[in-house]
Amino acid sequence: MKTKGFTDADGCAPIFGSHQMRESAPSEFIPENSTPAETAYQIVKDETFPQTQPRLNLATFVTTYMDDYGTRLMNEAVGINYIDETEYPRVAVMCGRCINMVANMWNTPEKAEWKAGAVGIGSSEACMLGGVAAWLRWRGRRKEAGKPFDKPNLVTSTAYQVVWEKFCQLWQIEMRTVPISRSHPTLDVEQAIRMCDENTICVVPVAGVTWTGMNDDVEALDKALDEYNARTGYDIPIHVDAASGGFILPFLNPDKKWDFRLKWVLSISTSGHKYGLVYPGLGWVVWRDKKYLPGDMSFSVNYLGADITQVGLNFSRPAAQILAQYYNFIHLGMEGYREIHSNSMAIARYCHDAIGKMPCFENYSDTLENPLFIWSLDPAYEKKARWTLFDLQDKLMQKGWMVPAYTMPKDIDDMTVMRIVVRQGMSRDMADMLIGDITDAVAELEKLEYPTPSRITYQKGLKHKGHVYTH
Repeated sequence: MKTKGFTDADGCAPIFGSHQMRESAPSEFIPENSTPAETAYQIVKDETFPQTQPRLNLATFVTTYMDDYGTRLMNEAVGINYIDETEYPRVAVMCGRCINMVANMWNTPEKAEWKAGAVGIGSSEACMLGGVAAWLRWRGRRKEAGKPFDKPNLVTSTAYQVVWEKFCQLWQIEMRTVPISRSHPTLDVEQAIRMCDENTICVVPVAGVTWTGMNDDVEALDKALDEYNARTGYDIPIHVDAASGGFILPFLNPDKKWDFRLKWVLSISTSGHKYGLVYPGLGWVVWRDKKYLPGDMSFSVNYLGADITQVGLNFSRPAAQILAQYYNFIHLGMEGYREIHSNSMAIARYCHDAIGKMPCFENYSDTLENPLFIWSLDPAYEKKARWTLFDLQDKLMQKGWMVPAYTMPKDIDDMTVMRIVVRQGMSRDMADMLIGDITDAVAELEKLEYPTPSRITYQKGLKHKGHVYTH
């Protein structure tokens, strides 16, 4: 009889009595010999043990909690490749249903049985597909008019997500960025319009800006673009990067116009593995109508006995996340999503208020539009402080929390902020523990007699810019 905790290869030797446990984990070459499954599992498990526990990671937007049934569905589908539609036809049907539901959630005007959309590995692929479609449509119009099509550009704010930089680099598109500032913490619509010309493939506002948690004013942008296009004869559209906001706005602010209710919004992308509440990786992109999805983006291949047609940058992709998204839609419904996101917003507001009341801190915004927010050191306090928010980040990591500190984008990169992202899995009790740990950490930092290394670096930067602060 085999004793629990003992390996086959070592007979009656327990896992921690095996020779593999006294050797370094492989790092360069595949081991020559096999390792028992229990021992290999333990080695990999031990590698991740010292890390922040996922639910204490307040840096990530990505889902870190799903209920048992959703997790079970994903585990049972882990071996299914979505692209094998002949072998797994019902997965393709469920994917189409998800696209329909997302499109209708965003008030699509399209009447077709199956809405124009695509699944992605994440919101980055979804953004790429929206951008490529805008580029191909623009290029097609230029070709038809006999005009040059070698200098496309895209307009967005400096608070863009890095995928747009990747997109512009890979497709050789000029990226025109509108600076965000303290006076314009979101996309400055007037300046964005001034950056547009006949070569602009689209303007990209963001619903749920990664840097700040705020929303760009898509309705104001749509109105300004309508006037600009009418005056110039151009057809510059909007692609909304709604990686976070796409699953927040429909439930918490359904009357706000940011989606297909606006004339020039031709495509929207979102992340199913953020506030769609699915484990990574999953993204969705939907077009206003099939006519806005260029035929050049659909690829067919005779694969495993059938012609497979798909829109995507990847070919093989996991099916588990699609099943989990469909499960969430059925299980939670509009009501469930509304309750979960309302709770996240309530806890985010609680943290926002508590941090805002601390004399050493200053919130970036007085109100919250999404369940996340940023704050900085109060300017008056910062002049005398011997520490920075990077030191606070380190203190919180000692308690298991991951609360990131970072500098803001170009033009306000002299500002250092911290950010909290509240997701499903964050409770009021956890929020109380976090606020208590922040309070204790600040109390410790205020006892310092000398500046920390990060504070010294900060002071050097100020002197370089012509500012001199003394204690």
